[in-house]
Amino acid sequence: MVNRVEIRTLAGSEEYPEWLRAVSTGFFRGPAVTDEEAQVRALGTDLARVQGAFDGGRCVATFRTMPQAMTVPGGATQDACAVTAVTVSPTHRRRGLLTGMMANALSAAKERGDAIASLIAAEYPIYGRYGFGPAAWTTEWEVLTSRTGLDRRYAGPADLGDGGRVELVDAAEFRKLLPAVHERFRTGPQRQGAVDRDEKWWRLATGDLRFPDDGYTPAFHAVYRDADGQPQGGVSYTSDDVWQAKQPEQTVTVRDLFATTAAGEAALWRFVLAMDWVQRVRTGLRAPDDVLPLLLPDPRAARTVAHADWLWIRPLDVPRMLTARSYPVEGSLVLQVRDKDGYAAGCFKLEADGPRGGARCAATTEDPELSLDVSELGALFLGDESPMRLAALSRLTEHREGAAQRAEVLFRTARRPWCPDVF
Repeated sequence: MVNRVEIRTLAGSEEYPEWLRAVSTGFFRGPAVTDEEAQVRALGTDLARVQGAFDGGRCVATFRTMPQAMTVPGGATQDACAVTAVTVSPTHRRRGLLTGMMANALSAAKERGDAIASLIAAEYPIYGRYGFGPAAWTTEWEVLTSRTGLDRRYAGPADLGDGGRVELVDAAEFRKLLPAVHERFRTGPQRQGAVDRDEKWWRLATGDLRFPDDGYTPAFHAVYRDADGQPQGGVSYTSDDVWQAKQPEQTVTVRDLFATTAAGEAALWRFVLAMDWVQRVRTGLRAPDDVLPLLLPDPRAARTVAHADWLWIRPLDVPRMLTARSYPVEGSLVLQVRDKDGYAAGCFKLEADGPRGGARCAATTEDPELSLDVSELGALFLGDESPMRLAALSRLTEHREGAAQRAEVLFRTARRPWCPDVF
């Protein structure tokens, strides 16, 4: 109890529409939720992982977790506790409701054996105090197609000389072909941060699962097939219909674009950028080191319109999370992790055998070489943050000379992590 507000999991499915109404209120989607929307959103939802804060019969705060498979450096999958649907109604802010629900969720995740928790942060300042750190960032570009330097007469990926092709498909075909391709893409050795997509995700993304006023705009879909005819990537995009002085001014917005091969990725971008009538392409949220700007003869045609933190990670079991990923070189490091909530606190020794070997990590009584807060370990985990930069900011303390440099070599990755999805 917080004053007279009760924090608890839902008593049953009959409380779900009221909980969903509170989510809708918190995200400014509207004050009401239809029965159709409640039915769609309830699909696949484990009510035992849905929390609400109730003031009388009214839900005034919401919180949900779900199981998630996240790719870590090297291509292995780490089970995560994904946090979503976090809201507090304007009438009940600053009462500790989020803190209470977060404590319940992290304790349950620790008991289940989840090594990490994850979330997409709506605001930067909120989640660091709960032990989360920004582990992957995202960037969006707007490309002025007339400035790219690409040949707009481009007819297809065959121009790249790889024998592949791009073909338009309907939503049903895209939904049939692309889940398996995405799973191959997600588990690539340099795709750390990507997460799994279930059947509900694909049905929602392709318009197969709808409810009134859901805001869905039908998309176009295309599949890239390699020289053997096998699907190796896909793109979904929408377009407006704008004309000025009898001239087309269309803007294409990419919703989703991924491929298992570099040739496929380049072919899909060239397909999007070579469309007639299209003056601008909005890329959607991409990895900060996406190939796109340098794919263009004139990279300045791609203007950055957004760049921000995206995926946040909260360590819960340091040995399990650090042994799940690979490391580019052999080496060892003794880390002292501070965690005011106790889930991941301790002194741990990491021993890595290099890219073709495994890693071992266990609690140790050895003197620490580095000490840091649990949130900083979350930021380091996928290889994006720099231990040397954290040391310069006094957010990582070096107890043995050269330890921060060793951590730099051990933790950093060739490509930056990227989570293509919001959850």
